[in-house]
Amino acid sequence: MYPIRFRWGDASARTTNADGRRARTVVILNIRIERMILDHGTVRRSISIDRRRLSLFPCVGRCFSISCSGFEVGFGRSSLRFSFLALNFYFVGTRFEGLRYPHLSVEIWEIFSLLCSMRNIFLSDSFKETQLHALNPQSWLQVERGKLSKSSSYSPSSIESLLKVAEPPILALFKPVDYVDVLAQIHEELESCAPKKRSNLYLLQFLVFRGLGEVKLLQRSLHAAWKNASTVHEKLVYGSWLRYEKQGEEVISDLLASCGKCSQEFGLLDVASQIPVETIGEYYDFSQVSSTVYFRIRDEMISCERQKIAALSTPFNTMLNGSFTESQLEIIDLSENGISPAGMRAVSKFSSSGHLEDLSVEVLLEILVFANTFCCEKLKDACDRKLASLVSSRQDAVELMECAMEENTPVLAASCLQVLLHELPQCLNDEQVIKIFLNANRQQRATMVGHASFSLYCLLSEVAMNIDPRSDVTACFLEKLVESAISTRQKQVAFHQLGCVRLLRKEYSEAEQHFNAAFASGHVYSTAGLTRLACIKGDKLSSYEKLSSVISSYQPLGWMYQERSLYSEGDRKWEDLNKATELDPTLTYPYMYRAASLMRKQDAKLALAEINRVLGFKLSLECLELRFIFYLALEDYKAALCDVQAILTLSPEYRMFEGRVFASQLRTLVREHVDQWTTADCWLQLYDRWSSVDDIGSLSVIYQMLESDAAKGVLYFRQSLLLLRLNCPEAAMRSLQLARQHAATEHERLVYEGWILYDTGHCEEGLRKAEESISIQRSFEAFFLKAYALADSSLDPSCSATVVSLLEDALKCPSDRLRKGQALNNLGSVYVDCGKLDLAADCYISALKIQHTRAHQGLARVHFLKNDKKAAYEEMTKLIEKARNNASAYEKRSEYCEREHTKEDLQMVTKLDPLRVYPYRYRAAVLMDNHKEKEAIAELTRAIAFKADLHLLHLRAAFHEHIGDISSALRDCRAALSLDPNHQEMLELHKRVNSQEP
Repeated sequence: MYPIRFRWGDASARTTNADGRRARTVVILNIRIERMILDHGTVRRSISIDRRRLSLFPCVGRCFSISCSGFEVGFGRSSLRFSFLALNFYFVGTRFEGLRYPHLSVEIWEIFSLLCSMRNIFLSDSFKETQLHALNPQSWLQVERGKLSKSSSYSPSSIESLLKVAEPPILALFKPVDYVDVLAQIHEELESCAPKKRSNLYLLQFLVFRGLGEVKLLQRSLHAAWKNASTVHEKLVYGSWLRYEKQGEEVISDLLASCGKCSQEFGLLDVASQIPVETIGEYYDFSQVSSTVYFRIRDEMISCERQKIAALSTPFNTMLNGSFTESQLEIIDLSENGISPAGMRAVSKFSSSGHLEDLSVEVLLEILVFANTFCCEKLKDACDRKLASLVSSRQDAVELMECAMEENTPVLAASCLQVLLHELPQCLNDEQVIKIFLNANRQQRATMVGHASFSLYCLLSEVAMNIDPRSDVTACFLEKLVESAISTRQKQVAFHQLGCVRLLRKEYSEAEQHFNAAFASGHVYSTAGLTRLACIKGDKLSSYEKLSSVISSYQPLGWMYQERSLYSEGDRKWEDLNKATELDPTLTYPYMYRAASLMRKQDAKLALAEINRVLGFKLSLECLELRFIFYLALEDYKAALCDVQAILTLSPEYRMFEGRVFASQLRTLVREHVDQWTTADCWLQLYDRWSSVDDIGSLSVIYQMLESDAAKGVLYFRQSLLLLRLNCPEAAMRSLQLARQHAATEHERLVYEGWILYDTGHCEEGLRKAEESISIQRSFEAFFLKAYALADSSLDPSCSATVVSLLEDALKCPSDRLRKGQALNNLGSVYVDCGKLDLAADCYISALKIQHTRAHQGLARVHFLKNDKKAAYEEMTKLIEKARNNASAYEKRSEYCEREHTKEDLQMVTKLDPLRVYPYRYRAAVLMDNHKEKEAIAELTRAIAFKADLHLLHLRAAFHEHIGDISSALRDCRAALSLDPNHQEMLELHKRVNSQEP
């Protein structure tokens, strides 16, 4: 890769220097070169572009020419940024002179060539007829590869490649057909199994939750596996896994330390203390009188007490006291036994004292091999522990692990393993480390990790997949996982994951073998892999039939219909996609496919409506990207900029168009078509979007404001609040940490630290930070944090007065309307809880005056509590009309209307956000009241299929109990307790149902 320097000149605005020469604007760009062949060491080429072809696009003005010599290229254009856009947007009619076999690749060129072709969809037919030859970016792409086409006819393939939605990936996850049944079985086994089996069961529970995408639940299961670990090896693996899952949270440990609270939960263990010393029998023969024996090692004589050396092991006892010649000798030659004089002296001292002195690693290794040769178990154990205490770095671990496995020293092996796992994922860039894990045979794995091989390779394969799922290392770790799998469920996980990686690597025969093994073990989801492989072989019909068989044989799930849609066309395809959405509305592919199809049919309104359906409840990067493309096609650059800025907020390094271009680069180009806002404009836009509950729009505005000189700490904090509301906790925490980094003052920094601690479950420490901030300077945010944390954590009713006082203090401090509106809203909620409805109403009305739209909900509650149901309904209607995201408003309004209207509102809630569980529970309860038990249970089952929710399972368990289906009730109770083992009502129902089981 070599950088090319591009020098850009402004043809229309050239100025004159003092010496009369024209000045030129210079910008340097680095462009990636895949291959460039020089003609006699110099690149010479010229490119001419017809103005008529460029004039199709508003971003391209007058025509320009390009010439280059060596690695410098000069451009004359009237707009610097638009020149860049034009260069990368559109290349046709190219002519190369003097350059043979050019292979120049710049990543944005292809992308904007595709965008250029897509624009052609929306041109009139008459215009298309005269411009077919102009709109052929493929000719440029072919020139890049040395394959200049003889024909310049237009092909819609580039349009298809842009609007075509990629097939949904086959997830390398454990996805049982009935996750409820699997969770119930795991819970039942946990109730009765031996303690040593618990950690493996919690690992399986973790894998189920990971397949469901339940981040909080999977972390809790992993923590339970660590807590229930029965061996030091399990403790090491699960502790390292938890530490890996918590990457980037080091700041939390530092903050806790600043509060005097240590967070060493997953720190390094004292491995030696975790592995007990085995009781080893003495070999001392009391009938023999001890005498001195000398061991010759090369030129040195080592004096030892015969009977104490004999006591080290049976071989030594037999040699020194038995019928061997050595029993009669005073001098015994050990020169050929691989031990040095220093080592033998240490052995002699050990035979008398039972302790090893501080020795070098080299001497200890000699003694270890010597102890193994002569079966000196106590000496070996002492040496094992001594060596283990010296492992402090990755290099130490690498050098000593091989010896540990060869000499079967478990303490040393575990210490080396701990150091290596502690450095995940960085250590997997070290080939020596990888060799240790991959070259270990079954016996060596037993020494290294005991009976925790499956959990170790499960961790290593996950880390490797996150780095590069196509790598040889990932495939090899998964092969080890397959070798380590013992139970049927473990085999399902291992074979399926290995099949997914083989498929990515295009090793189709091996992939088929592994998917078949997973399916044979009972993992039905692996059928998706088998059908993809059949389609690759050209047997699309077989793929369709196989999935049809699965649908008829098992409980139908959304992914089954989604997969089958890949192998059908026309109405059948749409039917399958609609069924997939009906069964699992969280699947994004059906929405994206339908939206892209509608866009190709030039029905932009319906296309946007379809993609907005899923973005209304699931902030998916790929869906935002597709909507960005739609807006570009419609030349709605303002909306396109909004979406790309939201994407960059969620994932700053995100690459669009199948990973070919950074989103940040596209933002730079699109931004040139949007009027730039001043800081005041940005604040007005933020107020407008915040008050209309347009969270994505608010994110975009804040992203833009962060480029200005505004106080970044405050903006990152607002960003974190929005991201939490959008259910993006990881991105929210990242923004909160950035707020801390950019805090302008110490008291501001303390507030952000308090929120970080509060959001990670350290409420007491968060309160302490708020108080520390207040002691430095009274501020709105410090009082608000203290009030919020206190209200959320204290069960004492008397604390309400304190919370009110804190919020009143906050409102006396300077702040903007957005935050004051939130404080007034919270104050109103506290007054409602205290029964002070008039004061609450005053707070909500004041909040509404400064455009805090959500205060309508609080005011509606006040009206309802005053028995004015109609006013409450009307208040919620106002919120629905104002709010862009209004599913929660419909849900709340349903409480203030008659049953028929309630049903309508809740139906709308499910349409807007199918993940909200209250509507399903309400409809099921109504059906149960009408003695439609089957329909009631079916309503809950419909939601449970894609949403693991304790309340849904609790209600279904109660329904099953009511109709006398005790086994189903017990299953649901156990599955629900897997979600929350301490839920009191669930525990009581489980106890009652369990007592009824025959």
